[in-house]
Amino acid sequence: MIATSSEFSIMVRRCLLTCKPFRIFVVGIGFFSLCFLMTSLGGQFSAKRPGDSPFTMRAEVLGGQESRGVLRKISDMLEVIMKRMDALSKLGNTSDTHRLDELSSALDRIQPIGLVERIQAIAQNMSDMAVRVEQILQRSMAGNKAREGAFGQCEIPKDPRYPDCPSKMDWMRARWTSDPCYAYYGVDGSDCSFLVYLSEVEWFCPPLPWRNQTATPTLKPPPKKQAVFQSDVGTLLEQVGTGKESLSFMKRRIRRLAAQWASAARRLDDKLRNHWREQKRILVHVGFLTEESGDVFSPKVLKGGPLGEMVQWADILTALHVLGHNLKISVSLKELHGFLGVPPGRGSCPLTGPLPFDLIYTDYHGLQQMKQHMGLSLRKHKCHIRVIDTFGTEPAYNHEEYATLHGYRTNWGYWNLHGQQYMTMFPHTPDNSFMGFVAEELNETERLNIQRNKVNNMALVYGKEASMWKGKEKFLAILHRYMEIHGTVYYETQRPPEVPTFVKNHGLLPQHELQQLLRKAKLFIGFGFPYEGPAPLEAIANGCIFLQPKFNPPHSSLNHEFFRGKPTSRKVSSQHPYAEQYIGRPHVITIDFNNSEEFDATIREIMRIDVKPFLPYEYTCEGMLERVHAYIQNQDFCSPEAPFPPVNSSRVWPGSPPSPFILLPNSRILTWAFNASSFSFWPPLSALRLLASLEGQSCVKACQSAGLICEPSFVFILFFLRLEFQCEGVESEMNHLFPAFSAEHAECGLQQDPLLFSCAGSSPRYQRLCPCRDYRKGQVALCRDCL
Repeated sequence: MIATSSEFSIMVRRCLLTCKPFRIFVVGIGFFSLCFLMTSLGGQFSAKRPGDSPFTMRAEVLGGQESRGVLRKISDMLEVIMKRMDALSKLGNTSDTHRLDELSSALDRIQPIGLVERIQAIAQNMSDMAVRVEQILQRSMAGNKAREGAFGQCEIPKDPRYPDCPSKMDWMRARWTSDPCYAYYGVDGSDCSFLVYLSEVEWFCPPLPWRNQTATPTLKPPPKKQAVFQSDVGTLLEQVGTGKESLSFMKRRIRRLAAQWASAARRLDDKLRNHWREQKRILVHVGFLTEESGDVFSPKVLKGGPLGEMVQWADILTALHVLGHNLKISVSLKELHGFLGVPPGRGSCPLTGPLPFDLIYTDYHGLQQMKQHMGLSLRKHKCHIRVIDTFGTEPAYNHEEYATLHGYRTNWGYWNLHGQQYMTMFPHTPDNSFMGFVAEELNETERLNIQRNKVNNMALVYGKEASMWKGKEKFLAILHRYMEIHGTVYYETQRPPEVPTFVKNHGLLPQHELQQLLRKAKLFIGFGFPYEGPAPLEAIANGCIFLQPKFNPPHSSLNHEFFRGKPTSRKVSSQHPYAEQYIGRPHVITIDFNNSEEFDATIREIMRIDVKPFLPYEYTCEGMLERVHAYIQNQDFCSPEAPFPPVNSSRVWPGSPPSPFILLPNSRILTWAFNASSFSFWPPLSALRLLASLEGQSCVKACQSAGLICEPSFVFILFFLRLEFQCEGVESEMNHLFPAFSAEHAECGLQQDPLLFSCAGSSPRYQRLCPCRDYRKGQVALCRDCL
């Protein structure tokens, strides 16, 4: 029902008497908008429009010239109304009705009547809109109060404990739309939302006192479960997945060695009887197999490409599964996101919930992917990460600041992890943990058959790619005088020209056929590349003698392209340093291939030697299970170091002068003086030995010379004066050669950052102070009491 002009005047009068100034202001805005609309539309009212809304007028109501005159009149009248309303808004709650009467009479004079009715309808709409706007503004103000808190506006807190808060606020103001994950966490462009995010999702700003901190539920860690050995690999094979030739290769290896893993698990279970093992939640993310990293390995599986990494990953997966841990496997970013609970977006935001895994095994590719998609939470959770690192990462390359300042920065280091979080294929340096892999074991019957069926004049070449054969004609010709040479070089259509015609090439062979070839061959000969692969150990395990070239000078990042950019200064003295050092003659012979006389004499010597199949215990299934079990149950890089009694506390240390160490008889090696079980530490202090290196000698070499292994875990209890160093001056700095003694200046250098202690570092200027330990026979990764 449409009100008459007099009723409309009464309504306006009542509204102006009862409404708050805010309502008067909004109604005023509505009338001003009406005036603007009607005067700006002008002659458009004469056009015919569909519908009959309050904003449309028919031509027969207002003609062209007449309509313009009326509009001018309406405009004048509305201007009067606005002026009167402005005056009324200043009165507030007043009983002055005189001015209301003036407004009413002004409204009554609006002509024609039809137009007044239209204006009444518009005014009603404007009034309704005003009510809605007021409700919206009230809700918004209430929301702002809740968001800004009862203690004031959202100003940037000035807290010296959070010095980065102002700069992070500036960054958020400028870049909060750069990643959808910010909006996912409630950021809407306001300072309050920035502060909430920076204090509750990230940790650059202090907690806000007006936020309900109890709203976030405290999640209890899941209950601990006991790990139980599993011999069935069926569920593991399902988890590995399909679709890549690399995965197929790994699954074939897991199936082939399944019986040996099961037998090894039973033996280790007997050894650990009554020992409770905690089941860990473990994620394995194989970064180098993801499409995002290029997955260069899968296409090479059937073309003779390097398979050492896939051999190791297959064995790691099997060891973790057989040990009974709760395992998840990821070979894509999508799987990684799902397992970690990564927020949607480009990876700028951290994870907010607890990490759903106790351990994460990955590689350098996977570590980079996790950095891109976990945001700042990688810093929080990186203590759970173990990096499978074929060639190793030394502390000088791992420490980002030190590497940048001193020229050790490479594409693969600088992650600031604990050195033992890097896990290598061979025990290159004790700065890292030795993960390893396994070689196939033989039973007694197989061993006897191999010894009976060896072909004394048969040699097999270690080189599946044709490029490896270039430049090898000279010593191959010498070898050909005594032996029949076999090869397994990949080719598609025709024999590679790099392979001499006297070589019997079998092409690329499946693993079981290669195994049969190794069981017949007397000699397995390397060309100097690839470095440190699994094949020589497999050959030695099948009764072959491994002949390899000596490198003079040793290969390193300083003189060889292959090592350039890798995070290690290691000098490689032969193609397979582990085989040379830990196995040696008669199974492994290392000579200068450029010396024709020495090469000839060595071949004749080999033909006279009979060797038995040999496999180091640490490369058996049981050895790997034992090692991985010890790491999982004892290595902890998330907890702060346990408090240790001070050196100068005479109440703690016995002797005169007080010391926690005693000299071993007839040596300069210090050992722990009394009950090591008093301190919870792994490796246990009973294994600790301290000694000083020679000048220019690394701790690796110094400990080896004493029949020991360098142990960086013991670095926090190194002492100088107990080794009779006469220190005239002491300096403390970040230096991967410290702690050390400079005889030239009679100065002792203390290590400022434990992450920088390096077993591998050496300098002719210093004698290093070296923490060493004993080790189990055949298992250099573990001390005698470490299991």
